[in-house]
Amino acid sequence: ALLAGLAKPVVIVLHTNHAQELDVMVADALARLRGAGVHLLNQSVLLRGINDTPAAAAVHARRLFACGVLPYYTHLLDRVAGAAHFDVPLAEALALEAALRAALPGYLVPRFVREVPGDTSKTPIWQL
Repeated sequence: ALLAGLAKPVVIVLHTNHAQELDVMVADALARLRGAGVHLLNQSVLLRGINDTPAAAAVHARRLFACGVLPYYTHLLDRVAGAAHFDVPLAEALALEAALRAALPGYLVPRFVREVPGDTSKTPIWQL
């Protein structure tokens, strides 16, 4: 009821990295949000050993869509202390993106991006 009278659409961007995060409880909560007219997008971080295979990424995208969420961004890992073991090299990220484009409909393929210091927006990895 609170959202019904708003003049602008409400968009919520989730942050999930793996299909296992989207359990029944989460799916029910997302269904309630969708029922209230909320648009749902997801951003994730590409993590070695977590979601860096075509199979894992495709299952995640399909599960998101089943929950009414569109995959929006997959970020390459920011280079921060203590996280180097999760880093996926650019060449592997590009190959993963290509594999997803070959396996999934376009609306299920997130934009693969990196935040570059000084840039005003996220940079698609194909431009790096």
